[in-house]
Amino acid sequence: MASTSSLTLSQALLARAISCHGSSQSSDHRVSLSTLSLPTFSGLKSTTPRASTSRRRLPNRSNQSRQVRAAAVETIGTAAETSLVEKSINTIRFLAIDAVEKANSGHPGLPMGCAPMGHILYDEVMRYNPKNPYWFNRDRFVLSAGHGCMLQYALLHLAGYDSVLEEDLKSFRQWGSRTPGHPENFETPGVEVTTGPLGQGIANAVGLALAEKHLAARFNKPDNEIVDHYTYVILGDGCQMEGISNEVCSLAGHWGLGKLIAFYDDNHISIDGDTEIAFTEDVGKRFEGLGWHVIWVKNGNTGYDDIRAAIKEAKAVKDKPTMIKVTTTIGYGSPNKANSYSVHGSALGAKEVDATRKNLGWPYEPFHVPEDVKGHWSRHIPQGSGLEAEWNAKLAEYEKKYPEEAAELKAIITGELPAGWEKALPTYTPESPADATRNLSQQNLNALVKVLPGLLGGSADLASSNMTLLKMYGDFQKDTPEERNVRFGVREHGMGAICNGIALHSPGQIPYCATFFVFTDYMRAAIRISALCEAGVIYVMTHDSIGLGEDGPTHQPVEHLASFRAMPNILMLRPADGNETAGAYKVAVLNRKRPSILALSRQKLPQLAGTSIEGVKKGGYIVSDNSSGNKPDVILIGTGSELEIAAKAADELRKEGKAVRLVSLVSWELFDEQSDAYKESVLPASVSARVSIEAGSTFGWEKIVGAKGKAIGIDRFGASAPAGKIYKEFGLTPEAVVAAAKELC
Repeated sequence: MASTSSLTLSQALLARAISCHGSSQSSDHRVSLSTLSLPTFSGLKSTTPRASTSRRRLPNRSNQSRQVRAAAVETIGTAAETSLVEKSINTIRFLAIDAVEKANSGHPGLPMGCAPMGHILYDEVMRYNPKNPYWFNRDRFVLSAGHGCMLQYALLHLAGYDSVLEEDLKSFRQWGSRTPGHPENFETPGVEVTTGPLGQGIANAVGLALAEKHLAARFNKPDNEIVDHYTYVILGDGCQMEGISNEVCSLAGHWGLGKLIAFYDDNHISIDGDTEIAFTEDVGKRFEGLGWHVIWVKNGNTGYDDIRAAIKEAKAVKDKPTMIKVTTTIGYGSPNKANSYSVHGSALGAKEVDATRKNLGWPYEPFHVPEDVKGHWSRHIPQGSGLEAEWNAKLAEYEKKYPEEAAELKAIITGELPAGWEKALPTYTPESPADATRNLSQQNLNALVKVLPGLLGGSADLASSNMTLLKMYGDFQKDTPEERNVRFGVREHGMGAICNGIALHSPGQIPYCATFFVFTDYMRAAIRISALCEAGVIYVMTHDSIGLGEDGPTHQPVEHLASFRAMPNILMLRPADGNETAGAYKVAVLNRKRPSILALSRQKLPQLAGTSIEGVKKGGYIVSDNSSGNKPDVILIGTGSELEIAAKAADELRKEGKAVRLVSLVSWELFDEQSDAYKESVLPASVSARVSIEAGSTFGWEKIVGAKGKAIGIDRFGASAPAGKIYKEFGLTPEAVVAAAKELC
């Protein structure tokens, strides 16, 4: 890749991000390049947290409501610095209260309770540039408890992000706004990942922290630590209850992700009431068992120095992630609703808003930011630009001394693929030996890892079955984070969500993960978030049908192809042989804003004549055809392992004088995106005699074969037997295709 100046790199990355945001949203969502100013770094005022030797105890919950009201009074007359901090914290609270109230929808309780830790993180601890939300070496923040998103929007607004202006706060949860009901990275620059389904955010944060540790191990030098940032996350009781959080936090402890710091908002309230009704475990002990450093801040409401001290302690622990349990009061400051489920997911109501204003001594109109608070936060714009300018200078020095490493790192930062990378993809001929597409997939992965610096991934304890091992690399582990094989263990859900975090860390990170196709059931929520948040994860799913044989219906996917074809913004690819597998990988690598699922066979398949890498990118194409004038007697359509069956049937029909077109429909989504003229050239509307065959549900195939066509598939669960026997019993044979075709032509 051609060398560019450091400034150009920052501008290019920002421009790339802007174009992605602008692709599906109006121009008012974009950050102007003219705002990217990088002044000479002139030093920053120290904001090192002051250590605290005490951790104040939280009052008994039965008395909290009364003592919350008193807390606001106790702060009067304290030092000016503390007074300004409290004023800033209350600004955050009331921006959240006012936005939820105006929308008459949302979750005010979490922002009110978490405002102190949010303020300290964004105002005193985190390193970021509000005018370039995509600066590579920024600290990342994830609000795993995404329902409390007004906390993050208020913080982005105060910090000076152009994506959250006052009018955006006032349009919270409204059509076309940049402040949706849960954080969405594709809508709001400054939001790193899409959260809302509880537990996904902490899992994404593990992925972000993994990416930082991996890149730091690969590219940092003794004289230049070019990769050096933290991942902070706030999660709540709901996230802790979801099983995915345990999966990913187990891995984070195992991997020793020392730059991952999680704040557990321990407010003991969920939608149904006090968590004592369903959640009584000792979370701290569980996390210690998972290999985390655990700190308890007992007063998260006003114990600002305790929060600062906890962060300082967490940063001193280099070999473990840290979980800071911060005991807070949900809806802090609300006289009648604090510490209750009623403040969790609905507006306070006008009377309670007024009462809260009086209780916290807040005389301002809705959405008002006091001038002294505004002035205090305004320093983040020049400081952020200075931090990025300092890092850009550091990158320029790095590039001079380590040009090869710099080129790789910049490719990962920008997402620019190396010139000619696709030439590494293997090609096959009909004379090449038959092989399972899972094995052909491994050939592709091992070819691509040599030319794609951001490719890494692994399997959910099935590497030897999924065939996903990168043979020239070792395992990413606590002490070998530079390696590129990631061992996820039997944690499918966590695996998918971690890969989302890796993909969203940097445009050039290309994560893949693998399991049996049927076990996408365990990770569907993470896959859906991949599609929603535009994370280009490659899902390598083997054992894709009844063709896996004896393991039986528990392991044989039936409805899965149809279900993923119904999911927006995802590519469902089912290659039939080596060339189509290579084509599927080419498509997956190029689609950085859209995840891909590759459904791969366990059984060996022949290398078919007429398949091609280039055909795959069109989703469907003609493999063979003995007709003329675009008027075949019948069109046979197959995917994956059944394309071979359709090909055999075509040969038999041609022997009988029929004009037969054989079509491979690798990806419905890609085929749908082709021009009408192209689709007509493959599936002419005048030809109603169409037969499809696929070892899965026939649901949806009527769209392809039409009302007069026939779809051969499986609309029941599979069975335990050798693959050949199952195919015969279920009627997935050349003879069945021939018979169906003869009924139509």
